[in-house]
Amino acid sequence: MGLYACSGSRGSKKIVLFATPAVTDSLKQQLERAAASNGWLLQVTTDRHFFQEDSLAGCSAVVSMLSDVDSMGHREVVSLRRYLEAGGGWMLVADTLHHPTGWPWLDSLNGRREFTEEKPARIFMTPAPLAAGVLEKGVKYAIGDNTAPDYKLCATLPIPENNRYAYTMLGQGLDEPMEMAIMPGNDVLFVERKGGVKLYEHDSREIKTIGHFDVFSGIEDGLLGVALDPDYEKNNWVYFYYGVAGSKAVSRLSRLELKKGQLLMQTEKIMMEIPSQRQYCCHSAGYLEFGPGGLLYLSTGDNTNAEATEGYTPVDERPGHELADDQGTSANSNDLRGKILRIKPKPDGTYEIPDGNLFPKDGSAGRPEIYVMGCRNPFRITVDPHNNFLYWGDIGPDTKVPAAEGGTLSFDEVNQARKPGYFGWPYFNGNNEAYPLWDFAGKKERPRQNPQHPVNNSRNNTGVRNLPPAQPAIIWYADGSSPIFPLVGKGGESVMTGPVFYSDQFKNAKYRLSSYYDGKLFIYDWVRRWIMAVTFDKDYHYLRMEPFLENLEPSAPIDMKFGEDGAIYLLEYGTNWFAKNMDARLVRITYAEGNRKPFASIRSDNNYGAVPFTAHLSAATSGDFDKGDVLQYNWELEGKNYSGPTLAHTFNQPGKYRIYLTVTDNHGATDTASLTLEVGNTPPVVRIQTKNNRSFYWDNTSLDYQVSVTDHEDPQIDSSAIRVSFDYLASGRDLAVVLNGSNSSASPQYARGHELFYSLDCKACHTENTASVGPSLLDISHRYAGKEDNIGKLAAKIIAGGSGNWGTRTMSSHPDLLPKDAREIVKYIISLGATTPSLPLRGSLALKAHEGKGNNGVYLLTASYADKGANNIAPLTSQAIVVLRNPLLEVEDFDDSKVSLQPIATAGLTYAYVKDGDFVAYKQLDLAGISSIKYNVQYRGSGGEILLHIDRKNGPVASRITIPPGNTPDWKSGWKQVTATLDEISGLHDLYFEFKSPHGDKGYLFNIDWIYFTKNK
Repeated sequence: MGLYACSGSRGSKKIVLFATPAVTDSLKQQLERAAASNGWLLQVTTDRHFFQEDSLAGCSAVVSMLSDVDSMGHREVVSLRRYLEAGGGWMLVADTLHHPTGWPWLDSLNGRREFTEEKPARIFMTPAPLAAGVLEKGVKYAIGDNTAPDYKLCATLPIPENNRYAYTMLGQGLDEPMEMAIMPGNDVLFVERKGGVKLYEHDSREIKTIGHFDVFSGIEDGLLGVALDPDYEKNNWVYFYYGVAGSKAVSRLSRLELKKGQLLMQTEKIMMEIPSQRQYCCHSAGYLEFGPGGLLYLSTGDNTNAEATEGYTPVDERPGHELADDQGTSANSNDLRGKILRIKPKPDGTYEIPDGNLFPKDGSAGRPEIYVMGCRNPFRITVDPHNNFLYWGDIGPDTKVPAAEGGTLSFDEVNQARKPGYFGWPYFNGNNEAYPLWDFAGKKERPRQNPQHPVNNSRNNTGVRNLPPAQPAIIWYADGSSPIFPLVGKGGESVMTGPVFYSDQFKNAKYRLSSYYDGKLFIYDWVRRWIMAVTFDKDYHYLRMEPFLENLEPSAPIDMKFGEDGAIYLLEYGTNWFAKNMDARLVRITYAEGNRKPFASIRSDNNYGAVPFTAHLSAATSGDFDKGDVLQYNWELEGKNYSGPTLAHTFNQPGKYRIYLTVTDNHGATDTASLTLEVGNTPPVVRIQTKNNRSFYWDNTSLDYQVSVTDHEDPQIDSSAIRVSFDYLASGRDLAVVLNGSNSSASPQYARGHELFYSLDCKACHTENTASVGPSLLDISHRYAGKEDNIGKLAAKIIAGGSGNWGTRTMSSHPDLLPKDAREIVKYIISLGATTPSLPLRGSLALKAHEGKGNNGVYLLTASYADKGANNIAPLTSQAIVVLRNPLLEVEDFDDSKVSLQPIATAGLTYAYVKDGDFVAYKQLDLAGISSIKYNVQYRGSGGEILLHIDRKNGPVASRITIPPGNTPDWKSGWKQVTATLDEISGLHDLYFEFKSPHGDKGYLFNIDWIYFTKNK
């Protein structure tokens, strides 16, 4: 059983056994006997989430296998460590080695067969199989004198709960946000790739455009980087990096002045221009970061043809292919591309070379600005403020070269530079694993380089031939599962580095993170949408990573910084590449230690309406994680303030109104939520009328229908704008996907494929209507529509990955995707190019598509209409839906119940064995035209009644039938169909089927498998 607390008097001795499959029956029986003879209370759990402080605190000892440590997450490991530091006891059976975890105290147990530890923890470890009496001896040792754990003794800090963080959206609908700079007063300056410079003002809570650069935004260029001068409050200097518009292919580092909320474009001082090529994609990087000593770091991409690599790296030395040779950029000491530069800006707008860069200041061996070379696309960089170490995420290639650890040598990397150096590209990847150099002319592999002595002999190299030794990455992973870094997951990848946290940088900051994160580097993945905290050992070597805010799924995080208030500021790029996205956001994440801030949430009965419009607003979904806190509510709208948890307010003029709700607890902590109401346009009313039953279909029947639309602002409805569609979904379980809504133009019958597509990393490179990194889905549909054999070929391509059909950019593989699911994705994509005319507004539809396809399908009749908008309010769309399902309802498909189910997997059967007072309920079903109800039951029990209640559990009874007692020996036989009459009822109702014993018997009454509604003849 799962157990979440075992507190109580220390007079009792409570032992917890972590009973994973590694725990043998023999060990469990030995422990049960020892518990019985010693008067211990034994509690067994299979749930690793038991290992949390409030559960462990009342336990005298924990018993587990050493290998079971592998199943624990970072929270469980820390909780166990703190329990032991507080004086808890652990009886440990060394069955096998556990996999290294990056927790030194756990990893030190590997290879040890038997030992004891007295302080601070009481640990008794013994090998398996257990000798007689050893288990009892070990548990007694772990119990000791049964002193309660004293958590004041702990040296390990606890991991903060996720509910101590508040996520606040400061702005959305951004147009390709790239980098931000947190300003004094917690204003946020950020840039958008197409040239926009935006400022979020903390006090007004508004985003303003304060400047615009004329940029070249083709390929991956544009306005890419921004950074504040360390002395910004004195000099107002801001630095930008952007692709200059016009025929001159250069990227520029400039300094401008920002005063009183305005960027003064006329103050631009050009500090550096880096020549580039704009013929082929890709890799511009362009991130700016100041480190200690006022040194400015700038990352640059390799800027070569990333698509003509033939499955290898771009080392094409043929004449005329100079733009496909990274030996002329990343591995060239005289080229500033594929590098991280480090300079010292000077007051006059120029710069000087600091001491300690990779090459001499006189330029004799290479450009003196270079600090790091051998990068592909160092998209995000960060400088550790304590030790000046440089970290960056380098976006990796897609190659066909096998990697030593499995998969291909196509790793994204996290790198650490303690000093200047060469980091391998294009000769090495990951843990300094060498690529065979591809001979593009002879179509053969050339020898691999030696990472200790790399040599650049390319005809395109204008720098030194003998490069510095290559430095390995500290973290690397590709699109498959990583055996070394399993937490990163799998799929497409784009790793980036955020800041290194130190609590002493935010001594008086309101939202400073817990000191648990001291010295940890934050990394995040743009595609996989996670954030990790990376821990180093005392010598700054990689130790482990762990999820940070694992309940959060940011929408393509592209920048992460700390503000002076200690809050985390996150820029989210949004779903689609090279596009403005509604889910492109600026977000602030705040942490509360001690008292947690409340959370504000607004609920409105309607967000749209005609003038006059009365909105009924509620703060009922607001709350506070600290029990007992008293909350106050303040509403701000139309320049006035109101108090209370609810508010009814009438708007007498059309327009868009921003509503703010501020919730304050009795400690003064606050949170604010906002909501926009649009007044002046009412959603249209769409109706589907039918004489048929609105819930069920039967064989040899049809559905008559008539669609009507009314709209308050549109007295004349354009009937040609009403769209009517009719579909059959072979799996009714896909209905939830359809009804939850999507912006897809695909038919509902392809809902499963739509859901699968958006659950994978496909959406990172493909959009429905426009080309992104990959072709649009519509373009794919138009190319492959009409040929059935294309479905199998494209499904295999999705699974295997590859390139060549739409250029040379490689698509990630999906080896774990089932072939049938890949086919569903292809069917969805191909369907997008089909045009289906709308049905007439009135008609009759034959119900034949379900024949021969089982009982799980549903028919879906949909009518929709978008109005014309009114009073400067955008058009609104409404729809009406009629869903027809099979009249046979499996008992397990209930919407609500109090019933016990028995699944028989080998027979594909699930039935309910019912007792007095049990029930199953099905919501909003139409009983019009139904004369009787049939039940498939088994006489096995004392017998009883089935009563159908309307609308509630004790509602009016519309049908009843008595089921006689019986003693059918097993589930295989004796199933009978019995029929009950039904009162005449129309309209949609909630149906409650109650199972009742007329004599109040407490045992089982009978078994029931399904319910069938019989149509009037």
